[in-house]
Amino acid sequence: MEHSHSHSQTKAVLNRISRAQGHLESVRRMVERGEDCTDVLVQLSAVISALNSTGRVILKDHIEHCIVDAAKANDMEALEKLNTAIDRFMR
Repeated sequence: MEHSHSHSQTKAVLNRISRAQGHLESVRRMVERGEDCTDVLVQLSAVISALNSTGRVILKDHIEHCIVDAAKANDMEALEKLNTAIDRFMR
C-alpha cells in the first residue's frame, strides 16, 4: 500500500548527507596522502557516526509520518518493511 506525505526532516537529512560526503572525501584524500592510519580511523569513525545519526533522523521521521499513516490504514506490509529496515540498519 502506497501513501504519500511530506517528511519534516528532508532538508536536514540532505544537509547531513552532504556533510558526511565531504568528510568521507577528506578521508579519501588522507589515505591518498598516506597520512597516519590512526588519524584516518578517527576521521572515518566520525563519518560512520554522522551516517548513523542521519539514519536515526530518517528512522524517527519515518515512524512519525509513514508508520503512523500505515498504522491508521492497517498497512502491515509497511510495518514489516520497517522491521526489515531496522534489522539491516542495526547491523
